[in-house]
Amino acid sequence: MKKIFLFALLILISYEAYIIFIKSTSFPEAQVSFRYDKNSMSINDLGDSLVAHHVIPEKFSFTLLAPLFDIQNKTKSGSFLVKKKANLFSILRMLRNNQQPIVKFILNKVRTKGELAKLISTTFTTDSSEAALYLNSNDSLAPFNIDTAQLFSLFIPNTYEFYWNTSMSKLLKKMKEAQMQFWNTNNRNNKAAQTGLTPQQIYTLASIVEEETNNDSDKILIASVYQNRLKKSMPLQACPTIKYAMQDFTITRIYEKYLTNPSPYNTYQNIGLPPGPICTPAPSTIDLVLNAPKTDYIYFVAKADFSGYHHFSSTYEEHNRYAKEYQKKLDEYQAKKQLKEVENKKEK
Repeated sequence: MKKIFLFALLILISYEAYIIFIKSTSFPEAQVSFRYDKNSMSINDLGDSLVAHHVIPEKFSFTLLAPLFDIQNKTKSGSFLVKKKANLFSILRMLRNNQQPIVKFILNKVRTKGELAKLISTTFTTDSSEAALYLNSNDSLAPFNIDTAQLFSLFIPNTYEFYWNTSMSKLLKKMKEAQMQFWNTNNRNNKAAQTGLTPQQIYTLASIVEEETNNDSDKILIASVYQNRLKKSMPLQACPTIKYAMQDFTITRIYEKYLTNPSPYNTYQNIGLPPGPICTPAPSTIDLVLNAPKTDYIYFVAKADFSGYHHFSSTYEEHNRYAKEYQKKLDEYQAKKQLKEVENKKEK
């Protein structure tokens, strides 16, 4: 009986040695990632997840050895990456040492705090509702010398690297560092001072220019127009601010009825810049605003060929002529579009 027991024990030890040191992952990919949240997952749950992802062949050996590696206490919530042919011992050691991969926070243009909160939730452990609460709290933003209106100016579009479990405070701390580095590079702070605007005001102006056109050759002249209007204490009358005030970015044409919106972002009713940025502009757009040439342009309107480019004018008479030309072409285009829609309905 004793021999049988010893033989069985030897088999068990041999099996466990095989599972721990020899048997490798069975997934076909080069690597597989999994997430662990210690607040909601037990070691048993983690074992189930690893089996489901084909990271380990069975759960018993993992749950048996996890206490020896003190996984429950030493492993932090996060995202882990397992390479093909890794064995159980290396996986346990990775968990114990919290060897988490870097995630990329890819920030392009966002228009609302809701969009930003969603982007954060798809990159980090923070969910969108928690991120939104943080981004809408002046108390949370105070350590970064920013408020909810100027929040976007803290975010310079770029690709950043973080750990998956990075907190909101650490995220914004790095954004603040990147913001300061951006403005201290290429003489940007001095260029802003020469325009008579602060870096935050330049950012806000750039966010409007960003929404006006995709053409850099026009962006730099539109920036000049708006700077001239600011100097003359004229309303900016920027259509993108109306869309932002209404929180409707599907609007393709600004009608008179939209201009009565009482929002502080309505630059038809309010003189000067809006309270804050209306999007996160590209760094190149910020530089175009900083390097806008001195012109006497006060007006601009889209060209009637719908090329996306604009006519720039220094007198209202000239501007009005271009505006009527564009309005006529736009009316003709919309009339043709409506007629085609009616004909399509008849055919159906």
